[in-house]
Amino acid sequence: MEAKLHNKRPKHLNLIKIKQPLPAVVSILHRISGVLLFFPGIPLFLYSLQMLLQSPQGFETLQEYLNNPMIKLILLLPLWFFLHHLCAGIRHLLLDLHVGVALTQAQTSSKLVLVMGIILTTLVGLMLW
Repeated sequence: MEAKLHNKRPKHLNLIKIKQPLPAVVSILHRISGVLLFFPGIPLFLYSLQMLLQSPQGFETLQEYLNNPMIKLILLLPLWFFLHHLCAGIRHLLLDLHVGVALTQAQTSSKLVLVMGIILTTLVGLMLW
C-alpha cells in the first residue's frame, strides 16, 4: 500500500513536453488554422474587399500591396492555413464515415495531409508569384 502512495507521478502536466501522435498534431493544426482563418482572416478579407470596391484608386492601392514580393511571401502563411484546413477537413469527413480509422491508416492520412498542404501551398504560391 505504501508503494502506491509514494510513486513518482507528475504533479503538473506540461502539455508542450508531451509528445503527441501525428494524428493529434494534425487535428490540433486543423483547429488552429480554422481559428486563424476566421478571426484575423475574415476582417482582413472584408477590409481588402472594401478597398477593392471603394474606388479605382483603392483598387490600384490594393494591387500595389499585393504585387509587393514581401506581401506575397507573407500571404503564403494564410494560404497554407486555408489549404491545410481544407485537406484536414476532408480527412475528418472521411474519419466520420469510418474510413481510415485504424491506427496505421490514421497515421498515413495525417502524413498525407501535411505533405499535401505543403505541396498545394507551393503550387499555388508559384502560380501567384
